[in-house]
Amino acid sequence: MPLSLFLSHPSHSLACLGRSCSLPSPFLQLGFIPRHCHSPRGTRTRGAQATPPIRCCFSHMPRLEEEALVVPPTLTQDSSSLQKDSLSFARAYWVTRSVIAWNVDVEDTFCYLYASKSAHLFLADDGIKGQDERIQLELDTGGLPENVIEKFPHISDYKAFRIPKSVDVRSFLKCQLAIASFDVDGKCNNTTGLQLPGVLDDLFTYSGPLGSVFMEKTVSLYLWAPTAQVVCAYIYRDPFGNDPLGRVQLKEVNGVWSVDGPRSWEGCYYVYEVSAYHPSTLQIETCMVNDPYARGLSSDGMRTLLVNLDSDALKPEGWDELADEKPDLSSFSDISIYELHIRDFSANDPTVHPEFQGGYLAFTSQDSLGVLHLRQLSEAGLTHVHLLPSFQFAGVADEKEQWKYIDEDRLSKLPPDSDEQQAELVAIQEEDGYNWGYNPVLWGVPKGSYASNPNGPCRTLEFRKMVQALNRIGLRVVLDVVYNHVHGSGPLDSNSVLDKVVPGYYLRRNTDGCIEHSTCTNNAASEHFMVERLIVDDLLCWAVDYKVDGFRFDLMGHIMKRTMVKAKYALNSLSKGENGVDGCNIYIYGEGWDFGEVAKNGRGINASQFNICGTGIGSFNDRIRDAVLGGSPFGPPLQQGFVTGLSLQPNGHDHGDAAVMGNALAALKDHIQVGLAANLRDFVLTSHKGVAVKGSEVLTHDRSPVAYALCPTETVNYVSAHDNETLFDIVSLKTPLEITLDERCRINHLATTIVALSQGIPFFHAGDELLRSKSLDRDSYNSGDWFNRLDFSYESNNWGVGLPPKGKNESNWPLIKPRLADPSFKPQKSHILAALENFKDILRIRYSSPLFHLKTANAIQERVRFHNTGPSWVPGVIVMSIEDGFEVMPGLAQLDPIYSYIVVIFNASPTEVSFVNPALKARNLQLHPIQLTSSDKLVKDSSYEASFGRFIVPARTTSVFVEIRKI
Repeated sequence: MPLSLFLSHPSHSLACLGRSCSLPSPFLQLGFIPRHCHSPRGTRTRGAQATPPIRCCFSHMPRLEEEALVVPPTLTQDSSSLQKDSLSFARAYWVTRSVIAWNVDVEDTFCYLYASKSAHLFLADDGIKGQDERIQLELDTGGLPENVIEKFPHISDYKAFRIPKSVDVRSFLKCQLAIASFDVDGKCNNTTGLQLPGVLDDLFTYSGPLGSVFMEKTVSLYLWAPTAQVVCAYIYRDPFGNDPLGRVQLKEVNGVWSVDGPRSWEGCYYVYEVSAYHPSTLQIETCMVNDPYARGLSSDGMRTLLVNLDSDALKPEGWDELADEKPDLSSFSDISIYELHIRDFSANDPTVHPEFQGGYLAFTSQDSLGVLHLRQLSEAGLTHVHLLPSFQFAGVADEKEQWKYIDEDRLSKLPPDSDEQQAELVAIQEEDGYNWGYNPVLWGVPKGSYASNPNGPCRTLEFRKMVQALNRIGLRVVLDVVYNHVHGSGPLDSNSVLDKVVPGYYLRRNTDGCIEHSTCTNNAASEHFMVERLIVDDLLCWAVDYKVDGFRFDLMGHIMKRTMVKAKYALNSLSKGENGVDGCNIYIYGEGWDFGEVAKNGRGINASQFNICGTGIGSFNDRIRDAVLGGSPFGPPLQQGFVTGLSLQPNGHDHGDAAVMGNALAALKDHIQVGLAANLRDFVLTSHKGVAVKGSEVLTHDRSPVAYALCPTETVNYVSAHDNETLFDIVSLKTPLEITLDERCRINHLATTIVALSQGIPFFHAGDELLRSKSLDRDSYNSGDWFNRLDFSYESNNWGVGLPPKGKNESNWPLIKPRLADPSFKPQKSHILAALENFKDILRIRYSSPLFHLKTANAIQERVRFHNTGPSWVPGVIVMSIEDGFEVMPGLAQLDPIYSYIVVIFNASPTEVSFVNPALKARNLQLHPIQLTSSDKLVKDSSYEASFGRFIVPARTTSVFVEIRKI
């Protein structure tokens, strides 16, 4: 997922602020109320999700009289010193039942805790007033307990204040709270609000049922909301009617609110009415809100659907037996992944029924062009389809009737470098049917816009049919999950759910009490127990109830390592006998970027690339991407890399003199070799300087280790993804203007072969195999079908459909415009078909031998070697060998029944190369049988002379040589 605040890490494009990310106003964060909110201090009603107006159960609550407190007559306040420490901030942390942490100066200081059930606290000339209770706190000179420091490392140096045992903490937590300090003269010198997640975890950790529970005669509702004062549920017969069937009040036991209803509730809808103190408005708010554990919704998330996922009516024929039909997967090392957006797959496929285009059911159209394409990839060896977010997200209306459309016929007649296409798209892009989906509203419900009917249980049934259909053509399904943030927060946002139920708990806040936004908006706090529980429960739902085969975690580095390990254990513990799925075959991976408030374990040990190693959880390898293509998503757009011409065919960008470029190319070669060896930190190779080094001793430009993995399945190698330009577009941008289209197509394939033949998990962006273009759009998250088009008729790769949207691309228009205007850049159908055949060939080669996907780090170290190394290397050439053993001979075990030795040569040079290595002399090598029969005539010119150990490899070609076992 691209983020515009990612400049601390070179692994993302600049996109997030455009993803309809409604960043809360800083005034709201600080407690200021919008101008239109003129209601008096106290309780207000908030109509979340635009639910029909309902009389607030607290709307006539009388204001409590302020309790008269005995305050020393000398108590005064320096108002100027308190302005910067107002009650709008929350700089103190209530971390356990008995401890509050605050970084106040404690010399000759007295501290008090204030509570107001009706949220009437305010600053007066003599301190805080309006409280129901005031409690004096005692300084604990021993400091914060170790368990608190472990959970909240960013406040490890805060002072610890003890709360008297006599205090009814549970009732306090339903109030507006503040803390104040006074000097010995009774002058108030500091005040602030409190952050409560620590004490909520200490007192209200809960492992019982949540959401809706269906029994034989009842439907029960359970909601974890320990700070709520009142919780009610409104039950509706249909998704839109104004009049509820009834309003029921839930009862609380230890922070969990529940009610038992009749079984006739099944199929009805409900919304919760939750009254609680909200730190963002400093008031008791009564909000209408969906169930965080919702498993069904009405359109656009207006109401939660009471849907029983175990109902036979919601199961496609054969659903319960699907676990036995899953494609074979003997090891995670056998996985290859194809990243695909659900709408991209079929929105423009005329062979799909119009009602199914862009949705779940398109995958069930067995004779459609898209399904036939996926079937080809599956037959070539591809194992997994990674679907971009398909939970309920904001930015696209569920009701298709609300969508607006561009005039495609008119736009298709415009010049390829015109700015009119993007202008028409941008005018309606917030109201069309397109968005990548990284705007989570509810994690546990399929997105309604992909269903034929967003109301009722249709989306559940159709999502299941999609998974089943993909499994039946040999492809397992990965779901892209976004647990690092949510789209809405506070009591005013219609997309806010979690923050309405337990304000201030689910979202990570900084030391002022404002929500962190480093992931784009409203960072989720997995270090809090019930956030972690919600994530794990949600994953189990997708795995058990939808039989999803894997999960890709967006911004995984913002999730705690403990959470990821717990999730992996929970998923892997699922069994076919008890749960209907084999959890041992569920693979999880994600973006391990380390930035923002979690960087360097700032909020606990996070799931970054370097922390996650040893868990078996995969993370994306941005090192190989940057080395292959050049620079990074944040570097100069013309910065070249290994395959795009660095040193060998400069494009005019200032990379330094010839010596500098040569050294840079050699260094990038080392990075790629480490990636080809699964980015293992302990893999030993010879560097371009001629010395033996471990993968972790090979360093990036910023002196970070290239390698971090401990086992091959912890590395996901890729050169393109939904983020940033497509592979073909970045090749077209970085290579010299004067090279031919055929050469660009070869470079596109060369980059793909590096990924496909690497150890670890290869990952491909949908369309890599079709020269896919987005008209050089660097961030197409909201660029509509026009710029994101996939054409499985192979007539077009979507190059030259106009200048990409101005917002993220205008600064590069001077580079983009001449390329789009040049007709020689646009591939023809013959180029696309050739690219597809080459891609299928390279997949077949990967799966022709287990040596290309070794299972252990030890096996890779023993068998994989690099030969064109040291300072005298042939520039632009990587030579990798993989050795197998023999059954009856000591030494290496035999893994491959067909090939005993493999040599792969990646030639990024614009000319044919000759490579001689005496160590490979007399090997009985020949070009791989698949390449011998390839439609690529150039690769057939590859040759090997055993008497000299000499290889001849054509320009910009990957040649695979194999030694066939003697029978």
